[in-house]
Amino acid sequence: MQTSLEIAVKKGFKEIYDVEINSVEFQATRKDFEGDITIVVFAFLRFVKGNPEIIGTKIGEYLKENVAEISDFNVVKGFLNLVISDTYFISDFNKIKNNSTFGIVEPNPDHKAVMVEYSSPNTNKPLHLGHIRNNLLGYSVAEIIKASGKKVYKTQIINDRGIHICKSMLAWQRFGNGETPETSGLKGDKLVGNYYVAFDKAYKEEIKQLIAQGKTEEEAKKLAPILLEAQQMLLKWEAGDEEIVALWKTMNEWVYAGFNETYKELGVDFDKNYYESNTYLLGKDIVAEGLEKGIFYKKEDGSVWIDLTKEGLDEKIVLRADGTAVYMTQDIGTAIERFKDFDLNELVYTVGNEQDYHFKVLFLILEKLGFEWAKNCYHLSYGMVDLPSGKMKSREGTVVDADDLMLEMTDTARTISQELGKLEGYSTEEKETLYKTIGLGALKYYILKVDPKKRIMFDPEESVDFAGNTGPFIQYTYARIQSILRKANFNYAVEISEIKLHQKERELIKQIQLFPEVIQNAASNHSPALIANFTYDLVKEYNSFYQTVPILGCENLNEKIFRTQLSNKVAEIIKSAFKLLGIEVPERM
Repeated sequence: MQTSLEIAVKKGFKEIYDVEINSVEFQATRKDFEGDITIVVFAFLRFVKGNPEIIGTKIGEYLKENVAEISDFNVVKGFLNLVISDTYFISDFNKIKNNSTFGIVEPNPDHKAVMVEYSSPNTNKPLHLGHIRNNLLGYSVAEIIKASGKKVYKTQIINDRGIHICKSMLAWQRFGNGETPETSGLKGDKLVGNYYVAFDKAYKEEIKQLIAQGKTEEEAKKLAPILLEAQQMLLKWEAGDEEIVALWKTMNEWVYAGFNETYKELGVDFDKNYYESNTYLLGKDIVAEGLEKGIFYKKEDGSVWIDLTKEGLDEKIVLRADGTAVYMTQDIGTAIERFKDFDLNELVYTVGNEQDYHFKVLFLILEKLGFEWAKNCYHLSYGMVDLPSGKMKSREGTVVDADDLMLEMTDTARTISQELGKLEGYSTEEKETLYKTIGLGALKYYILKVDPKKRIMFDPEESVDFAGNTGPFIQYTYARIQSILRKANFNYAVEISEIKLHQKERELIKQIQLFPEVIQNAASNHSPALIANFTYDLVKEYNSFYQTVPILGCENLNEKIFRTQLSNKVAEIIKSAFKLLGIEVPERM
């Protein structure tokens, strides 16, 4: 509509003023004025001098006479408010209502793909609240980009090597007595996480003893026997010691099994896993090439660096003096490998904002190395999630565990639902499924409705509120519509073409029409918040419609059919939008 209007305005300007204009500025009509779309007349003063109200009136008269969809207009100061005909809205809705994938674009097989990396956990402890935001963001962004018409690969790089892994392994050797997930009844990631905490406890005790013997705190931290032993274990692992590698494989498998349970519960998945144990040597050959080309330089101690001070950054090490790689080296090599493994056009890293500087440096280095695709690398940076009780900690074993939080969300949904008392006739199994759907929906929506860059204070009880901008409020509206559809004892599939629309129907159709554009904007901005808040606005508009006009109680059959169709389409879009956020919708609540 906007495109055809722009053509008509340009044509009208040429006929009225004999002037060619190159653009038309549109905006939504303010609620307190009559109209559906507004043209900013002030913008035309660059092309023609005169009174904005007179210019607006002349253009309005031209459009009303020459554009069938424009039924009326009004001019308020420098704004031309256009009233679009009922016929246009009904005709457009009839095209939309039978399109089950409205707003979703099928991927073009000829286009290059986008890879979205998220989760990327360490294999020494379970997933926590921070991982939940990471996973929900990464998964949702991948689904939204896919819906915008691109092929998408979801990936994670699992940090399965390093001193932190050896700490859990050593603690298990010392204190484990052969304990396994099977013998303990614990998920594998939780079992291994317990030994990471056990290591830290033993390490702190040894530090105390060394300080008591006269060592400084700094000396004690470096000389604690358990830490020295963990460092030796890492060297043995890197040297391929069979016994250490076998233990490493066993304990990692326990963790992967635990992670997979959490991912399944959270509703996220991956197309490809990368493992740091396979990628930690990548990038060294690239550094050697960069050294030859003068992109990197070597210091006297043999370490290799890049000078980015001209770009407003600092000098960055890419290879240690002993020839070992740093994280930057690995990330350079892994990025290059991913573009080789898949025909990618874009790579999105879902990583917390504490790594903002790291990714600026990484992308700049890749650009300097001559990789054209470096400009299509994007850091989906996000803020921390706090609970009202305080910031998360991990080493002390007080981490906000992802599994525990998901269980707590189900419990919170159960308590609030039982207080509301709306579940008569449900079996125990149906109730439990519903509590989980509501609880997880609340958690996901609360996190995804916020701009990724913002820090979140997550309040479980507030998130399960059945009123306001929450997941359960939107789920409840979807279930309410399903109830209406079940009660509709007439054929509402017939096409209605001639009725007079109520203002609430027009507003609802206008909101529905925005969905394809919102998906595209959310994809280009890597922001699930745009989808979440669009859905909330749609639901608010629907509830206003529901409270203002009769639906099943409408006496006019055509109006009843049309309003039922409108309700059905709103439900379909809620379900489609929530699917992009990884949230399920219940048929009854």
